[in-house]
Amino acid sequence: MNYPIWFVPAFGGGLLIALVAIVHVFVSHFAVGGGLYLVLAERKAIKEKSQAIMDFVKKHTKFFMLLTMVFGGLTGVAIWFVISLIHPAATSLLIHTFVFGWAAEWVFFLVEIVALFVYFYAFGKMDDRTHQTIGWIYFGAAWMSLFLINGIIDFMLTPGSWISTSNFWSGFFNPTFWPSLFFRSFMSFMLAGCYGFLTATFLKDEEARHRMIRYSGVWALVSLILSVPAGWWYISVLPDKARSLVGGASPTITRAATVGAFSLAALAGLVMVLILLHPRARTRTLTVVVMVAAMGYMGAFEWTREAARRPYVINEVMYSNGILKSEVERINREGFLKNARWVQQKEITEANQLEAGRELFLHQCFACHTVGGFNNDIIRRTKNMSYGAMRKYLTTIHEKRYFMPPFVGNETELKALAAYLTAGLHKKPLADDGGAAGDRGTVLYEENCAACHSAESIKPKMKGWELTKIRAALDKLPALNPAMPEYNAPAPDKDAVAGYLFSLNNPGADSSAKDQGATLYEENCAACHSLDQVKPKMAGWPKKKIRSALDKLSALNPAMPDYSGTAVEKDFLADYLAKHTGGAQ
Repeated sequence: MNYPIWFVPAFGGGLLIALVAIVHVFVSHFAVGGGLYLVLAERKAIKEKSQAIMDFVKKHTKFFMLLTMVFGGLTGVAIWFVISLIHPAATSLLIHTFVFGWAAEWVFFLVEIVALFVYFYAFGKMDDRTHQTIGWIYFGAAWMSLFLINGIIDFMLTPGSWISTSNFWSGFFNPTFWPSLFFRSFMSFMLAGCYGFLTATFLKDEEARHRMIRYSGVWALVSLILSVPAGWWYISVLPDKARSLVGGASPTITRAATVGAFSLAALAGLVMVLILLHPRARTRTLTVVVMVAAMGYMGAFEWTREAARRPYVINEVMYSNGILKSEVERINREGFLKNARWVQQKEITEANQLEAGRELFLHQCFACHTVGGFNNDIIRRTKNMSYGAMRKYLTTIHEKRYFMPPFVGNETELKALAAYLTAGLHKKPLADDGGAAGDRGTVLYEENCAACHSAESIKPKMKGWELTKIRAALDKLPALNPAMPEYNAPAPDKDAVAGYLFSLNNPGADSSAKDQGATLYEENCAACHSLDQVKPKMAGWPKKKIRSALDKLSALNPAMPDYSGTAVEKDFLADYLAKHTGGAQ
Protein backbone atom coordinates (compact mmCIF):
# COMPACT_ATOMS: atom_id res chain seq x y z
CA MET A 1 0.00 0.00 0.00
CA ASN A 2 3.07 2.23 0.15
CA TYR A 3 3.74 1.87 -3.59
CA PRO A 4 1.74 2.39 -6.79
CA ILE A 5 0.24 -0.64 -8.52
CA TRP A 6 1.54 -1.77 -11.92
CA PHE A 7 -1.78 -2.77 -13.46
CA VAL A 8 -1.48 -5.42 -16.20
CA PRO A 9 -5.07 -6.76 -16.33
CA ALA A 10 -4.58 -9.60 -18.81
CA PHE A 11 -1.49 -11.21 -17.27
CA GLY A 12 -1.30 -10.09 -13.68
CA GLY A 13 1.85 -9.76 -11.64
CA GLY A 14 2.17 -13.33 -10.44
CA LEU A 15 2.10 -14.85 -13.91
CA LEU A 16 4.70 -12.40 -15.22
CA ILE A 17 7.05 -13.17 -12.35
CA ALA A 18 6.55 -16.90 -12.86
CA LEU A 19 7.27 -16.78 -16.60
CA VAL A 20 10.45 -14.73 -16.22
CA ALA A 21 11.65 -16.62 -13.14
CA ILE A 22 11.19 -20.12 -14.59
CA VAL A 23 13.09 -19.21 -17.75
CA HIS A 24 15.85 -17.61 -15.69
CA VAL A 25 16.32 -20.49 -13.24
CA PHE A 26 16.39 -22.93 -16.16
CA VAL A 27 19.44 -21.06 -17.44
CA SER A 28 21.00 -19.91 -14.16
CA HIS A 29 21.06 -23.43 -12.70
CA PHE A 30 22.72 -24.62 -15.90
CA ALA A 31 25.32 -21.89 -15.25
CA VAL A 32 26.19 -23.71 -12.01
CA GLY A 33 26.08 -27.37 -13.03
CA GLY A 34 27.42 -26.63 -16.49
CA GLY A 35 30.65 -25.30 -14.98
CA LEU A 36 31.40 -28.64 -13.37
CA TYR A 37 30.33 -30.45 -16.55
CA LEU A 38 32.88 -28.46 -18.62
CA VAL A 39 35.81 -29.21 -16.30
CA LEU A 40 35.06 -32.94 -16.06
CA ALA A 41 34.33 -33.25 -19.79
CA GLU A 42 37.67 -31.58 -20.52
CA ARG A 43 39.39 -33.97 -18.13
CA LYS A 44 37.71 -36.85 -19.96
CA ALA A 45 39.09 -35.56 -23.29
CA ILE A 46 42.61 -35.23 -21.84
CA LYS A 47 42.51 -38.65 -20.16
CA GLU A 48 41.25 -40.38 -23.31
CA LYS A 49 43.43 -38.22 -25.58
CA SER A 50 40.39 -37.48 -27.73
CA GLN A 51 40.61 -34.39 -29.88
CA ALA A 52 37.01 -34.86 -30.98
CA ILE A 53 35.78 -34.62 -27.37
CA MET A 54 38.06 -31.65 -26.73
CA ASP A 55 36.59 -29.87 -29.78
CA PHE A 56 33.12 -30.62 -28.41
CA VAL A 57 34.04 -29.12 -25.03
CA LYS A 58 35.25 -25.94 -26.69
CA LYS A 59 32.07 -25.57 -28.79
CA HIS A 60 29.94 -26.40 -25.76
CA THR A 61 31.79 -23.70 -23.79
CA LYS A 62 30.90 -21.08 -26.40
CA PHE A 63 27.25 -22.13 -26.29
CA PHE A 64 27.42 -22.15 -22.49
CA MET A 65 28.94 -18.67 -22.35
CA LEU A 66 26.42 -17.09 -24.72
CA LEU A 67 23.42 -18.72 -23.04
CA THR A 68 24.36 -18.17 -19.38
CA MET A 69 26.20 -14.85 -19.56
CA VAL A 70 24.18 -13.07 -22.24
CA PHE A 71 20.68 -14.55 -22.10
CA GLY A 72 20.97 -15.51 -18.42
CA GLY A 73 22.19 -12.04 -17.53
CA LEU A 74 19.28 -10.43 -19.38
CA THR A 75 16.69 -12.64 -17.66
CA GLY A 76 18.35 -11.91 -14.32
CA VAL A 77 17.91 -8.19 -14.89
CA ALA A 78 14.35 -8.89 -16.04
CA ILE A 79 13.58 -10.57 -12.71
CA TRP A 80 14.74 -7.53 -10.76
CA PHE A 81 12.73 -5.28 -13.07
CA VAL A 82 9.53 -7.29 -12.76
CA ILE A 83 9.63 -7.93 -9.00
CA SER A 84 10.45 -4.28 -8.35
CA LEU A 85 7.32 -3.25 -10.23
CA ILE A 86 5.01 -5.97 -8.94
CA HIS A 87 6.29 -6.52 -5.36
CA PRO A 88 8.27 -3.39 -4.45
CA ALA A 89 7.62 -3.78 -0.71
CA ALA A 90 8.93 -7.37 -0.64
CA THR A 91 11.88 -6.47 -2.85
CA SER A 92 12.79 -3.61 -0.52
CA LEU A 93 12.58 -5.85 2.55
CA LEU A 94 14.85 -8.47 0.96
CA ILE A 95 17.42 -5.89 -0.10
CA HIS A 96 17.54 -4.21 3.31
CA THR A 97 17.65 -7.51 5.19
CA PHE A 98 20.33 -9.20 3.07
CA VAL A 99 22.26 -6.28 1.60
CA PHE A 100 25.65 -7.85 2.37
CA GLY A 101 24.49 -11.20 1.01
CA TRP A 102 23.52 -9.58 -2.27
CA ALA A 103 26.82 -7.70 -2.40
CA ALA A 104 28.77 -10.93 -1.89
CA GLU A 105 26.74 -12.66 -4.61
CA TRP A 106 27.54 -9.89 -7.08
CA VAL A 107 31.25 -10.29 -6.31
CA PHE A 108 31.06 -14.01 -7.06
CA PHE A 109 29.11 -13.26 -10.23
CA LEU A 110 31.91 -10.94 -11.36
CA VAL A 111 34.42 -13.74 -10.71
CA GLU A 112 32.21 -16.05 -12.82
CA ILE A 113 32.26 -13.65 -15.77
CA VAL A 114 36.02 -13.15 -15.74
CA ALA A 115 36.81 -16.85 -15.19
CA LEU A 116 34.46 -18.00 -17.99
CA PHE A 117 35.87 -15.50 -20.48
CA VAL A 118 39.41 -16.59 -19.66
CA TYR A 119 38.41 -20.26 -19.81
CA PHE A 120 36.89 -19.91 -23.28
CA TYR A 121 39.39 -17.58 -24.91
CA ALA A 122 42.40 -19.44 -23.47
CA PHE A 123 41.42 -22.82 -24.98
CA GLY A 124 44.65 -24.24 -26.45
CA LYS A 125 46.66 -21.23 -25.28
CA MET A 126 47.67 -22.41 -21.80
CA ASP A 127 48.64 -25.74 -20.28
CA ASP A 128 45.89 -28.17 -19.36
CA ARG A 129 46.42 -27.92 -15.59
CA THR A 130 46.15 -24.14 -15.51
CA HIS A 131 43.19 -24.14 -17.86
CA GLN A 132 41.30 -26.59 -15.69
CA THR A 133 42.14 -24.52 -12.61
CA ILE A 134 40.37 -21.59 -14.27
CA GLY A 135 37.40 -23.89 -14.87
CA TRP A 136 37.34 -24.89 -11.21
CA ILE A 137 37.45 -21.23 -10.18
CA TYR A 138 34.42 -20.58 -12.37
CA PHE A 139 32.48 -23.51 -10.91
CA GLY A 140 33.34 -22.53 -7.32
CA ALA A 141 32.16 -18.96 -7.87
CA ALA A 142 28.98 -20.13 -9.62
CA TRP A 143 28.12 -22.55 -6.84
CA MET A 144 28.74 -19.85 -4.22
CA SER A 145 26.28 -17.63 -6.11
CA LEU A 146 23.74 -20.44 -5.81
CA PHE A 147 24.64 -20.84 -2.11
CA LEU A 148 23.96 -17.17 -1.38
CA ILE A 149 20.81 -16.74 -3.46
CA ASN A 150 19.41 -20.01 -2.09
CA GLY A 151 19.50 -18.64 1.46
CA ILE A 152 17.69 -15.44 0.49
CA ILE A 153 15.04 -17.12 -1.66
CA ASP A 154 14.22 -19.78 0.92
CA PHE A 155 14.00 -17.14 3.62
CA MET A 156 10.82 -16.01 1.83
CA LEU A 157 9.21 -19.40 2.48
CA THR A 158 10.69 -20.22 5.89
CA PRO A 159 12.05 -17.12 7.67
CA GLY A 160 12.33 -19.18 10.84
CA SER A 161 13.53 -17.41 13.97
CA TRP A 162 14.32 -14.24 12.00
CA ILE A 163 10.72 -13.18 12.69
CA SER A 164 11.57 -12.71 16.37
CA THR A 165 15.32 -11.94 16.19
CA SER A 166 15.78 -10.10 12.84
CA ASN A 167 19.22 -11.72 12.79
CA PHE A 168 20.87 -11.99 9.37
CA TRP A 169 22.23 -15.49 9.91
CA SER A 170 19.01 -16.95 11.35
CA GLY A 171 17.19 -15.68 8.28
CA PHE A 172 19.86 -16.88 5.87
CA PHE A 173 20.35 -20.36 7.33
CA ASN A 174 16.61 -20.87 7.57
CA PRO A 175 14.84 -24.26 7.98
CA THR A 176 14.74 -25.04 4.24
CA PHE A 177 18.25 -23.80 3.43
CA TRP A 178 20.11 -27.13 3.35
CA PRO A 179 17.50 -29.34 1.65
CA SER A 180 16.94 -26.63 -0.95
CA LEU A 181 20.70 -26.28 -1.53
CA PHE A 182 21.08 -30.01 -2.15
CA PHE A 183 18.00 -30.12 -4.38
CA ARG A 184 19.11 -27.14 -6.46
CA SER A 185 22.65 -28.51 -6.77
CA PHE A 186 21.38 -31.82 -8.12
CA MET A 187 19.01 -30.00 -10.44
CA SER A 188 21.95 -27.95 -11.72
CA PHE A 189 23.92 -31.10 -12.53
CA MET A 190 20.85 -32.65 -14.15
CA LEU A 191 20.40 -29.61 -16.39
CA ALA A 192 24.09 -29.72 -17.30
CA GLY A 193 23.53 -33.25 -18.63
CA CYS A 194 20.40 -32.22 -20.52
CA TYR A 195 22.15 -29.29 -22.19
CA GLY A 196 25.00 -31.69 -22.97
CA PHE A 197 22.50 -33.81 -24.91
CA LEU A 198 21.51 -30.77 -26.89
CA THR A 199 24.95 -29.74 -28.09
CA ALA A 200 26.25 -33.30 -28.49
CA THR A 201 23.62 -34.07 -31.13
CA PHE A 202 25.37 -31.54 -33.42
CA LEU A 203 28.68 -33.44 -33.39
CA LYS A 204 29.60 -34.77 -36.83
CA ASP A 205 31.96 -37.42 -35.46
CA GLU A 206 29.52 -40.29 -34.84
CA GLU A 207 31.63 -42.07 -32.23
CA ALA A 208 32.23 -38.87 -30.26
CA ARG A 209 28.55 -37.95 -30.55
CA HIS A 210 27.36 -41.24 -29.05
CA ARG A 211 30.02 -41.14 -26.30
CA MET A 212 29.11 -37.63 -25.21
CA ILE A 213 25.36 -38.27 -25.39
CA ARG A 214 25.83 -41.30 -23.18
CA TYR A 215 28.15 -39.35 -20.87
CA SER A 216 25.57 -36.57 -20.61
CA GLY A 217 22.82 -39.13 -20.01
CA VAL A 218 24.63 -40.58 -17.00
CA TRP A 219 25.05 -37.05 -15.61
CA ALA A 220 21.40 -36.23 -16.06
CA LEU A 221 19.92 -39.52 -14.85
CA VAL A 222 22.06 -39.87 -11.71
CA SER A 223 21.47 -36.23 -10.75
CA LEU A 224 17.74 -36.57 -11.36
CA ILE A 225 17.53 -39.63 -9.13
CA LEU A 226 19.46 -37.86 -6.35
CA SER A 227 17.17 -34.83 -6.59
CA VAL A 228 14.11 -36.88 -5.60
CA PRO A 229 15.11 -37.63 -1.95
CA ALA A 230 16.39 -34.06 -1.65
CA GLY A 231 12.94 -32.89 -2.75
CA TRP A 232 11.25 -35.07 -0.13
CA TRP A 233 13.62 -33.68 2.50
CA TYR A 234 12.63 -30.19 1.42
CA ILE A 235 8.93 -30.95 1.78
CA SER A 236 9.44 -32.59 5.19
CA VAL A 237 10.81 -29.38 6.76
CA LEU A 238 8.08 -27.09 5.44
CA PRO A 239 5.77 -25.42 7.97
CA ASP A 240 2.54 -27.32 8.57
CA LYS A 241 0.35 -24.94 6.57
CA ALA A 242 2.75 -24.86 3.64
CA ARG A 243 2.98 -28.67 3.70
CA SER A 244 -0.81 -28.82 3.67
CA LEU A 245 -0.89 -26.64 0.56
CA VAL A 246 1.70 -28.86 -1.12
CA GLY A 247 -0.29 -31.92 -0.05
CA GLY A 248 -3.30 -30.88 -2.12
CA ALA A 249 -5.00 -27.99 -0.32
CA SER A 250 -3.94 -25.61 -3.10
CA PRO A 251 -5.37 -26.24 -6.60
CA THR A 252 -2.45 -24.28 -8.09
CA ILE A 253 0.12 -26.55 -6.46
CA THR A 254 -1.87 -29.65 -7.40
CA ARG A 255 -1.64 -28.67 -11.07
CA ALA A 256 2.07 -27.89 -10.75
CA ALA A 257 2.70 -31.21 -9.01
CA THR A 258 0.95 -33.04 -11.83
CA VAL A 259 3.19 -31.33 -14.39
CA GLY A 260 6.24 -32.15 -12.27
CA ALA A 261 5.28 -35.82 -11.93
CA PHE A 262 4.76 -36.27 -15.67
CA SER A 263 8.01 -34.42 -16.39
CA LEU A 264 9.91 -36.61 -13.96
CA ALA A 265 8.48 -39.74 -15.58
CA ALA A 266 9.38 -38.48 -19.05
CA LEU A 267 12.94 -37.66 -18.01
CA ALA A 268 13.72 -40.79 -16.05
CA GLY A 269 11.61 -43.46 -17.64
CA LEU A 270 10.73 -42.59 -21.21
CA VAL A 271 13.55 -40.40 -22.44
CA MET A 272 16.85 -40.85 -20.67
CA VAL A 273 16.76 -44.62 -20.55
CA LEU A 274 16.03 -44.70 -24.27
CA ILE A 275 18.90 -42.34 -25.00
CA LEU A 276 21.28 -44.31 -22.81
CA LEU A 277 20.35 -47.73 -24.16
CA HIS A 278 19.24 -47.17 -27.77
CA PRO A 279 21.55 -45.29 -30.17
CA ARG A 280 18.73 -44.84 -32.70
CA ALA A 281 16.77 -42.83 -30.13
CA ARG A 282 19.56 -40.24 -29.90
CA THR A 283 17.91 -37.71 -32.15
CA ARG A 284 17.54 -33.95 -31.89
CA THR A 285 13.77 -34.32 -31.69
CA LEU A 286 14.01 -36.50 -28.61
CA THR A 287 16.55 -34.08 -27.17
CA VAL A 288 13.96 -31.31 -27.43
CA VAL A 289 11.56 -33.54 -25.48
CA VAL A 290 14.28 -33.92 -22.83
CA MET A 291 14.66 -30.15 -22.54
CA VAL A 292 10.89 -29.57 -22.32
CA ALA A 293 10.54 -32.26 -19.64
CA ALA A 294 13.49 -30.81 -17.71
CA MET A 295 11.90 -27.37 -17.78
CA GLY A 296 8.60 -28.89 -16.66
CA TYR A 297 10.28 -30.57 -13.67
CA MET A 298 12.26 -27.48 -12.68
CA GLY A 299 9.31 -25.17 -13.35
CA ALA A 300 6.96 -27.31 -11.24
CA PHE A 301 9.34 -27.02 -8.29
CA GLU A 302 9.65 -23.24 -8.63
CA TRP A 303 5.90 -22.80 -9.04
CA THR A 304 5.26 -24.98 -5.99
CA ARG A 305 7.82 -23.09 -3.91
CA GLU A 306 6.20 -19.79 -4.84
CA ALA A 307 2.65 -21.00 -4.21
CA ALA A 308 3.53 -22.69 -0.90
CA ARG A 309 4.21 -19.25 0.59
CA ARG A 310 0.63 -18.13 0.08
CA PRO A 311 -1.06 -16.12 1.42
CA TYR A 312 2.31 -14.51 2.05
CA VAL A 313 5.09 -13.28 -0.19
CA ILE A 314 7.37 -13.60 2.86
CA ASN A 315 5.87 -16.25 5.08
CA GLU A 316 4.23 -14.97 8.28
CA VAL A 317 5.73 -11.52 7.61
CA MET A 318 4.20 -9.90 4.53
CA TYR A 319 1.06 -10.89 2.65
CA SER A 320 1.19 -11.39 -1.11
CA ASN A 321 -0.41 -7.96 -1.58
CA GLY A 322 2.46 -6.23 0.26
CA ILE A 323 0.65 -5.67 3.57
CA LEU A 324 2.72 -6.49 6.65
CA LYS A 325 1.01 -8.94 8.99
CA SER A 326 2.04 -6.80 11.94
CA GLU A 327 0.06 -3.84 10.56
CA VAL A 328 -3.26 -5.60 9.91
CA GLU A 329 -4.86 -4.78 13.27
CA ARG A 330 -3.99 -1.09 13.01
CA ILE A 331 -5.21 -0.82 9.40
CA ASN A 332 -8.46 -2.59 10.25
CA ARG A 333 -9.00 0.00 12.95
CA GLU A 334 -7.99 3.09 10.97
CA GLY A 335 -9.03 2.03 7.46
CA PHE A 336 -6.96 0.89 4.47
CA LEU A 337 -7.57 3.84 2.15
CA LYS A 338 -6.56 6.31 4.83
CA ASN A 339 -3.17 4.58 5.12
CA ALA A 340 -2.59 3.85 1.42
CA ARG A 341 -0.32 6.39 -0.28
CA TRP A 342 -1.26 5.77 -3.91
CA VAL A 343 -5.05 5.94 -3.97
CA GLN A 344 -7.34 8.74 -5.09
CA GLN A 345 -10.33 7.83 -2.92
CA LYS A 346 -9.46 8.47 0.72
CA GLU A 347 -13.08 8.59 1.92
CA ILE A 348 -15.92 6.40 0.62
CA THR A 349 -19.22 7.93 -0.38
CA GLU A 350 -22.20 6.58 -2.27
CA ALA A 351 -20.94 8.33 -5.40
CA ASN A 352 -17.40 6.90 -5.36
CA GLN A 353 -18.10 3.49 -3.81
CA LEU A 354 -17.33 1.48 -6.96
CA GLU A 355 -14.17 3.43 -7.74
CA ALA A 356 -12.99 3.03 -4.15
CA GLY A 357 -13.77 -0.70 -4.42
CA ARG A 358 -11.67 -0.88 -7.59
CA GLU A 359 -8.71 0.71 -5.81
CA LEU A 360 -9.12 -1.74 -2.93
CA PHE A 361 -9.15 -4.60 -5.44
CA LEU A 362 -5.94 -3.37 -7.09
CA HIS A 363 -4.12 -3.04 -3.77
CA GLN A 364 -5.40 -6.18 -2.05
CA CYS A 365 -6.35 -8.67 -4.78
CA PHE A 366 -4.54 -7.90 -8.03
CA ALA A 367 -1.29 -9.52 -6.83
CA CYS A 368 -2.97 -12.89 -7.51
CA HIS A 369 -6.03 -12.13 -9.67
CA THR A 370 -6.35 -10.74 -13.17
CA VAL A 371 -9.35 -8.91 -14.60
CA GLY A 372 -10.57 -10.94 -17.55
CA GLY A 373 -7.07 -12.38 -17.96
CA PHE A 374 -5.30 -15.75 -18.06
CA ASN A 375 -4.54 -16.35 -14.40
CA ASN A 376 -7.15 -16.47 -11.60
CA ASP A 377 -9.62 -14.31 -13.50
CA ILE A 378 -11.64 -12.43 -10.88
CA ILE A 379 -14.58 -11.96 -13.27
CA ARG A 380 -15.03 -15.70 -13.72
CA ARG A 381 -14.57 -16.43 -10.02
CA THR A 382 -17.14 -13.90 -8.82
CA LYS A 383 -19.87 -14.28 -11.44
CA ASN A 384 -22.01 -16.60 -9.27
CA MET A 385 -22.02 -14.45 -6.13
CA SER A 386 -24.50 -11.80 -5.08
CA TYR A 387 -23.52 -8.65 -3.21
CA GLY A 388 -24.73 -10.04 0.11
CA ALA A 389 -22.93 -13.33 -0.40
CA MET A 390 -19.73 -11.52 -1.39
CA ARG A 391 -19.83 -9.35 1.73
CA LYS A 392 -20.09 -12.37 3.98
CA TYR A 393 -17.46 -14.27 1.99
CA LEU A 394 -14.92 -11.46 2.33
CA THR A 395 -15.26 -11.38 6.12
CA THR A 396 -13.95 -14.96 6.44
CA ILE A 397 -12.05 -15.39 3.17
CA HIS A 398 -8.75 -16.23 4.88
CA GLU A 399 -10.37 -18.82 7.13
CA LYS A 400 -12.22 -20.50 4.27
CA ARG A 401 -9.31 -20.37 1.80
CA TYR A 402 -6.09 -20.14 3.82
CA PHE A 403 -3.95 -19.32 0.78
CA MET A 404 -5.89 -16.07 0.27
CA PRO A 405 -4.94 -13.08 2.46
CA PRO A 406 -7.61 -11.66 4.77
CA PHE A 407 -9.38 -8.51 3.73
CA VAL A 408 -7.67 -5.60 5.48
CA GLY A 409 -9.73 -2.51 6.21
CA ASN A 410 -12.92 -1.36 7.89
CA GLU A 411 -16.51 -2.42 7.27
CA THR A 412 -17.23 0.43 4.85
CA GLU A 413 -14.23 -0.54 2.73
CA LEU A 414 -15.29 -4.20 2.75
CA LYS A 415 -18.69 -3.17 1.41
CA ALA A 416 -17.01 -1.09 -1.30
CA LEU A 417 -14.89 -4.03 -2.44
CA ALA A 418 -17.94 -6.31 -2.44
CA ALA A 419 -19.80 -3.71 -4.48
CA TYR A 420 -17.02 -3.49 -7.07
CA LEU A 421 -16.76 -7.29 -7.39
CA THR A 422 -20.51 -7.67 -7.95
CA ALA A 423 -22.11 -4.43 -9.14
CA GLY A 424 -18.93 -3.08 -10.73
CA LEU A 425 -17.89 -6.20 -12.62
CA HIS A 426 -21.27 -7.88 -13.14
CA LYS A 427 -23.88 -5.09 -12.82
CA LYS A 428 -25.61 -6.96 -9.99
CA PRO A 429 -27.91 -5.12 -7.56
CA LEU A 430 -26.47 -3.93 -4.26
CA ALA A 431 -28.88 -5.91 -2.08
CA ASP A 432 -28.13 -8.22 0.84
CA ASP A 433 -30.75 -10.85 0.01
CA GLY A 434 -28.49 -13.15 -2.03
CA GLY A 435 -30.11 -16.20 -3.50
CA ALA A 436 -33.27 -16.98 -5.37
CA ALA A 437 -36.17 -15.44 -3.51
CA GLY A 438 -34.14 -15.53 -0.33
CA ASP A 439 -34.02 -19.36 -0.28
CA ARG A 440 -31.69 -20.26 2.60
CA GLY A 441 -29.93 -23.12 0.83
CA THR A 442 -29.21 -20.94 -2.19
CA VAL A 443 -27.93 -18.09 -0.02
CA LEU A 444 -25.63 -20.38 1.94
CA TYR A 445 -24.34 -21.95 -1.27
CA GLU A 446 -23.50 -18.52 -2.70
CA GLU A 447 -21.75 -17.46 0.49
CA ASN A 448 -19.65 -20.59 0.90
CA CYS A 449 -19.33 -22.45 -2.41
CA ALA A 450 -20.10 -20.31 -5.45
CA ALA A 451 -16.66 -18.64 -5.53
CA CYS A 452 -15.19 -21.96 -6.72
CA HIS A 453 -18.17 -23.99 -7.98
CA SER A 454 -21.00 -22.64 -10.06
CA ALA A 455 -24.31 -24.48 -9.87
CA GLU A 456 -23.95 -25.39 -13.55
CA SER A 457 -20.54 -26.99 -13.01
CA ILE A 458 -21.47 -28.98 -9.92
CA LYS A 459 -24.86 -30.19 -11.13
CA PRO A 460 -23.57 -32.97 -13.47
CA LYS A 461 -21.03 -34.13 -10.87
CA MET A 462 -23.81 -34.85 -8.36
CA LYS A 463 -26.27 -36.40 -10.79
CA GLY A 464 -27.89 -39.46 -9.24
CA TRP A 465 -26.77 -38.62 -5.70
CA GLU A 466 -29.32 -39.13 -2.96
CA LEU A 467 -29.92 -36.33 -0.49
CA THR A 468 -28.28 -38.35 2.28
CA LYS A 469 -25.13 -38.81 0.21
CA ILE A 470 -24.92 -35.09 -0.51
CA ARG A 471 -25.44 -34.29 3.17
CA ALA A 472 -22.75 -36.77 4.19
CA ALA A 473 -20.32 -35.22 1.69
CA LEU A 474 -20.69 -31.82 3.34
CA ASP A 475 -19.24 -33.34 6.54
CA LYS A 476 -16.03 -34.48 4.83
CA LEU A 477 -15.22 -32.11 1.98
CA PRO A 478 -11.39 -32.31 2.36
CA ALA A 479 -11.63 -36.10 2.08
CA LEU A 480 -13.34 -35.68 -1.28
CA ASN A 481 -10.82 -33.08 -2.44
CA PRO A 482 -7.92 -31.75 -0.30
CA ALA A 483 -8.32 -28.36 -1.99
CA MET A 484 -11.75 -27.92 -0.37
CA PRO A 485 -11.82 -26.57 3.19
CA GLU A 486 -14.03 -27.99 5.92
CA TYR A 487 -17.55 -26.57 5.87
CA ASN A 488 -17.78 -25.58 9.53
CA ALA A 489 -21.44 -24.72 9.82
CA PRO A 490 -24.33 -25.82 12.05
CA ALA A 491 -26.18 -28.94 10.96
CA PRO A 492 -29.30 -26.99 9.87
CA ASP A 493 -27.15 -24.91 7.50
CA LYS A 494 -25.63 -28.05 6.02
CA ASP A 495 -29.11 -29.51 5.66
CA ALA A 496 -30.20 -26.41 3.73
CA VAL A 497 -27.19 -26.54 1.40
CA ALA A 498 -27.72 -30.27 0.84
CA GLY A 499 -31.33 -29.60 -0.02
CA TYR A 500 -30.36 -26.92 -2.53
CA LEU A 501 -27.77 -29.19 -4.18
CA PHE A 502 -30.25 -32.05 -4.33
CA SER A 503 -32.82 -29.79 -6.00
CA LEU A 504 -30.43 -29.01 -8.87
CA ASN A 505 -30.97 -32.46 -10.34
CA ASN A 506 -34.36 -33.10 -8.72
CA PRO A 507 -36.53 -30.01 -9.17
CA GLY A 508 -39.76 -30.21 -7.23
CA ALA A 509 -38.62 -33.14 -5.10
CA ASP A 510 -38.68 -33.08 -1.28
CA SER A 511 -35.21 -31.76 -0.56
CA SER A 512 -35.31 -30.32 2.93
CA ALA A 513 -34.03 -32.05 6.02
CA LYS A 514 -37.54 -31.85 7.45
CA ASP A 515 -39.06 -33.70 4.50
CA GLN A 516 -36.24 -36.23 4.51
CA GLY A 517 -36.70 -36.86 8.24
CA ALA A 518 -40.43 -37.38 7.79
CA THR A 519 -39.80 -39.87 4.98
CA LEU A 520 -37.27 -41.82 7.07
CA TYR A 521 -39.67 -41.92 10.02
CA GLU A 522 -42.50 -43.26 7.87
CA GLU A 523 -40.25 -45.90 6.30
CA ASN A 524 -38.58 -47.14 9.49
CA CYS A 525 -40.68 -46.27 12.56
CA ALA A 526 -44.31 -45.49 11.77
CA ALA A 527 -45.32 -49.15 11.45
CA CYS A 528 -44.85 -49.58 15.23
CA HIS A 529 -44.88 -46.04 16.63
CA SER A 530 -47.20 -43.29 15.56
CA LEU A 531 -45.90 -39.80 16.10
CA ASP A 532 -48.65 -39.17 18.67
CA GLN A 533 -47.34 -42.14 20.70
CA VAL A 534 -43.73 -41.01 20.53
CA LYS A 535 -44.32 -37.36 21.45
CA PRO A 536 -45.16 -37.84 25.18
CA LYS A 537 -42.38 -40.42 25.66
CA MET A 538 -39.71 -38.10 24.23
CA ALA A 539 -41.15 -34.79 25.36
CA GLY A 540 -38.37 -32.33 26.07
CA TRP A 541 -35.55 -34.58 24.84
CA PRO A 542 -32.80 -32.51 23.20
CA LYS A 543 -31.75 -33.47 19.71
CA LYS A 544 -28.40 -34.74 21.01
CA LYS A 545 -30.15 -37.25 23.29
CA ILE A 546 -32.48 -38.39 20.50
CA ARG A 547 -29.54 -38.83 18.15
CA SER A 548 -27.69 -40.89 20.74
CA ALA A 549 -30.74 -43.10 21.28
CA LEU A 550 -30.90 -43.94 17.57
CA ASP A 551 -27.49 -45.58 17.92
CA LYS A 552 -28.69 -48.02 20.61
CA LEU A 553 -32.39 -48.75 20.12
CA SER A 554 -32.12 -52.42 21.12
CA ALA A 555 -30.46 -51.40 24.39
CA LEU A 556 -33.38 -49.11 25.18
CA ASN A 557 -35.93 -51.77 24.28
CA PRO A 558 -35.00 -55.32 23.19
CA ALA A 559 -38.13 -55.38 21.05
CA MET A 560 -36.77 -52.60 18.85
CA PRO A 561 -34.20 -53.56 16.24
CA ASP A 562 -31.17 -51.34 15.83
CA TYR A 563 -31.59 -48.65 13.18
CA SER A 564 -29.26 -49.56 10.33
CA GLY A 565 -29.38 -46.21 8.51
CA THR A 566 -26.36 -44.04 7.84
CA ALA A 567 -25.15 -41.40 10.29
CA VAL A 568 -26.61 -38.67 8.10
CA GLU A 569 -29.99 -40.41 7.99
CA LYS A 570 -29.91 -40.61 11.78
CA ASP A 571 -29.17 -36.88 11.88
CA PHE A 572 -32.20 -36.16 9.68
CA LEU A 573 -34.42 -38.44 11.74
CA ALA A 574 -33.22 -36.95 15.06
CA ASP A 575 -33.83 -33.45 13.71
CA TYR A 576 -37.36 -34.41 12.66
CA LEU A 577 -38.20 -36.00 16.04
CA ALA A 578 -36.76 -33.08 18.02
CA LYS A 579 -38.91 -30.61 16.11
CA HIS A 580 -42.08 -32.63 16.78
CA THR A 581 -41.42 -33.46 20.44
CA GLY A 582 -40.40 -29.98 21.51
CA GLY A 583 -36.77 -30.89 22.17
CA ALA A 584 -33.97 -28.34 22.03
CA GLN A 585 -31.91 -28.22 18.87
